[in-house]
Amino acid sequence: MNFITYKGYPLVRKGNEMYFGFMSDPYVVMLQAGKTKKVRNYYVAQQVQLYLMSTDENLDPIEAIVKNGERDNLYDALDMAVTWLEKKNKKG
Repeated sequence: MNFITYKGYPLVRKGNEMYFGFMSDPYVVMLQAGKTKKVRNYYVAQQVQLYLMSTDENLDPIEAIVKNGERDNLYDALDMAVTWLEKKNKKG
């Protein structure tokens, strides 16, 4: 299976929603692109919501959210997500 990685973590996208991190770790980050703008022939996220979530399958999806935040672009959001994952999953 091929997937995109950023700083060693997999990133899986479906529509405006992305999951970042290893599902085998205790936590992953869900990212949701909000506002977008068209740059040449591409749509670029201008607002990204982040949700640090537990991967515990016994938790309700709302209860699984540990932390949330917002960034102005995908790269800043991914950098924040890396920091959250490294702290919560005790890596780095």
